[in-house]
Amino acid sequence: MIEGLDTPCKGNILVVDDNANNLRVLSSILTKHGYYIRKALNGEMAITAAHALIPDLILLDINMPSMNGYEVCTALKQSEKTRNIPIIFISVLDNVLDKVKAFQVGGIDYITKPFQLEEVIARIENQLKIQRLQAELQEKNRILEEKNILLRTEIEQRKNAENALKKANLKLQKLACIDGLTKVSNRRKFDEYFKQEWVRLVRQNHPLSLILCDIDYFKAYNDTYGHPAGDECLKQVAQAISQAVKRPADLVARYGGEEFAVILPHTNSLGALSVARNIQHKIQQLDIKHCASDVCNIVTISLGICTMVPTGEKSLDSLILSADKALYQAKQTGRNCYCTYLHQSEGESFKCGDFQGEFLQKTQE
Repeated sequence: MIEGLDTPCKGNILVVDDNANNLRVLSSILTKHGYYIRKALNGEMAITAAHALIPDLILLDINMPSMNGYEVCTALKQSEKTRNIPIIFISVLDNVLDKVKAFQVGGIDYITKPFQLEEVIARIENQLKIQRLQAELQEKNRILEEKNILLRTEIEQRKNAENALKKANLKLQKLACIDGLTKVSNRRKFDEYFKQEWVRLVRQNHPLSLILCDIDYFKAYNDTYGHPAGDECLKQVAQAISQAVKRPADLVARYGGEEFAVILPHTNSLGALSVARNIQHKIQQLDIKHCASDVCNIVTISLGICTMVPTGEKSLDSLILSADKALYQAKQTGRNCYCTYLHQSEGESFKCGDFQGEFLQKTQE
């Protein structure tokens, strides 16, 4: 139990970030999940807070003025009092060298912003579990030193505990649902989450929106600039889409190849359209040159949008199919735009446009 609190909590976590809004959002989320949260806006405050009350775990940003996250971690690891605190770096930096440096200075894990809530909670719980098991092992070692008669039994228990740790880590790796290249959710995670939200919204009778995104003339981009440049393009596009999707409940996934999907629970057609506009705007801001495109001299994206209120009579595949039809219509319309699938009694229709203006086109009536 944390001193000053009436009820036990899942863990005492120190969150360090110079962005007050990031602190507020992350602290609110973790508090709702049963953690006791303390906040620090800079490195000096973080070191003082850690020495005043040893946290079970520290979530540490890297880019901070005066004293960056690497320097804070180094200082904590040099102190006998704070050296064993597990530190998870959480940063927008996605370069391999940045991650390697984080582990070199003593970090135990690394999460890239924008993060998925499920990933943050899973990694925190895993590290706290490891910490608890390590504490148990230390206690068992103390008992071994005092009672030699139990030596063999205690050693065997320690081996079993270590094997349990290895199995837990292996299980976590197998359950990883992140696309290795783009660092957004992969197709497996998309399928699981889409089914989960469909079933949940059937009960709640709330809308579910889906946006399918496809990079325009991506094959031509690969042929012109090479596959390494194509991979970098995919990474940047994935992160731009993630930045355009604000809510923790929304999911951005790599659907396949150069195609991405965005699941928007509790979102009507106007909300989905707003997200699509934001995605298109973020992609344009990337300003990735694409001389082989027939629609623009930079990389652009086509989007298909569909919104449904899930019911027992409808199949979740119907939402995917309708969004795919809208994406096809966006490409037929000329690419670099979005199209919304409309359900009408006289047939199918599509409303298409881009973030600069809209136009209406109906087909298959």
